[in-house]
Amino acid sequence: MNKTVEVVAAVIRNGCRIFCTQRGYGEFKDFWEFPGGKIEPGETAEEALRREIREELDTDVEVGPPLSTIQYDYPHFHLILHCFVCRVVRGALVLKEHEAAKWVDKEGVGKLRWLPADLQLIPTLRKLLEEIPEDSGEATLS
Repeated sequence: MNKTVEVVAAVIRNGCRIFCTQRGYGEFKDFWEFPGGKIEPGETAEEALRREIREELDTDVEVGPPLSTIQYDYPHFHLILHCFVCRVVRGALVLKEHEAAKWVDKEGVGKLRWLPADLQLIPTLRKLLEEIPEDSGEATLS
């Protein structure tokens, strides 16, 4: 039986755009994903997400409401992916582990080569981006 891996992902928004990152390693190198990572023992999903974003992007985020929980069977493990809407509160989104990053709008979000689990989130993201006012949130990419 495959092991289960439980992870969190930040859907960082800036107005009508969301931040996505490109993997620079492993089987899914060059695929796009939302930043985040594994939940450590004793951590809540929100705590894990704040820690992971600090580690990966040198940025502090405010973790907002859950957006979706996705379950996906990869060949060697079962993934439970908890996605949260987030906003930058401090930092400049410095890439420390990813190959590239970009801000995408509702049209651009469907044009990337997403990890299979993350791909399931695209319809929800399009709807979210239609509901966000143009002037909400600010963030930069370094």
